[in-house]
Amino acid sequence: MSSILIKNIRAVDNVTDITADVFISNGKIEKLGSNLAESAETVIDGKGLVLMPSLFDMHVHLRDPGFTHKEDVLTGCSAALAGGVTGVLAMPNTKPPCDNPETIRYIIDKANNTGVDVYPVGCITGGMSGNGLCDYEALKSAGCICISDDGRPVENAENMRKALELSNKNGLLVASHCEDLSIINGGIMNKGETSEKIGVKGMDRASEDYITAREMILASSVDARIHICHVSTEGSAEMIRFAKSKGVKVTCETAPHYFMLTDKLLEKRDADYRMNPPLRTPKDVVAIIEAIKDGTIDCIITDHAPHASDEKADFEKAPNGVVGLETSLAATLTALYHTGEINLNKVVELMCINPRKILGLDIPTINEGSTADLVIADIGRKWIVDPEKLHSKSKNTVFKGMELTGKVLVTISKGEIRYNEL
Repeated sequence: MSSILIKNIRAVDNVTDITADVFISNGKIEKLGSNLAESAETVIDGKGLVLMPSLFDMHVHLRDPGFTHKEDVLTGCSAALAGGVTGVLAMPNTKPPCDNPETIRYIIDKANNTGVDVYPVGCITGGMSGNGLCDYEALKSAGCICISDDGRPVENAENMRKALELSNKNGLLVASHCEDLSIINGGIMNKGETSEKIGVKGMDRASEDYITAREMILASSVDARIHICHVSTEGSAEMIRFAKSKGVKVTCETAPHYFMLTDKLLEKRDADYRMNPPLRTPKDVVAIIEAIKDGTIDCIITDHAPHASDEKADFEKAPNGVVGLETSLAATLTALYHTGEINLNKVVELMCINPRKILGLDIPTINEGSTADLVIADIGRKWIVDPEKLHSKSKNTVFKGMELTGKVLVTISKGEIRYNEL
């Protein structure tokens, strides 16, 4: 196993912010201090750069098996490493869906040796049909740590309640895609001024808010944990804040596009700006930022959802979803750190620490003895997002052509350099 010496770097985790030398060997941070003289195979001049624990993205779609023209496990992991991500939760809406141990094991086996820890999410219901709960013990034995029917809600509330009740026994986190399909009813973007202006059917925010409230009520009724996926509305954020204050065991996430962009971009009639939940209003953007700052929102994810360019060609018929693994840190730094909304310790908490904590995984820190899952970034470097340079098979990014500030340069997974742009 290789050794790495990083000199004079700003080292930041959720509590630490120091300038130090870092010596990595045997997959761990062996020494942390000043003027280290250890012999190393690789020496990195860290002056002007930042070292932090690697990111964990607890909401991605790797499209494998079944949709590998969009993405596969290997290309998805390559994209993750380019974004400083060494661990992901892979959502179950594959073909076949992840409702059986064989599919779970296939994904885990394919991800071996990529440098990314891939945790397949098991389905709540068989085939994500909404009916018939899966064998959770079998899914857990195969490697699942979370269950979800992400991509669609569990429409039957009693089935969802039973799944939450069982989660107390099997230790699996239940994650919910909060959307009422009867309210959506064919809508393709946020319902509001922009949808009316361009003449397309909108998604009423009540869809997200209603199921968010339902899930927290159901979880509270059986004293279970519930994780709310991709929060995008002011209403959902307010309800989650209230539920937390009352002791409901709820955690939640949001994505950079929900605290950076608004539905006005849809005036371009470009399907690369369509995702589910959709871009909302300036008022929602402010609410999401406040929920991040006050701890209502626990983590920042991407909902990385690759689609081929021909699938995104027709604005009104295109599938929803955007890629995000390679831009998440840069987008968060641009929108929240460089604007003074949060500090770097908070960035690490949201993107590195909390996702792993929620999932009960080991947490890398900047301490001697910690696993060397790390990212080196130039947090002041400005760059233009060029979709053609992304490592993902698909190029459907909302940040195309945008200037972001903050660039991942090196990703280290278990002591090995897996991505290097120095």
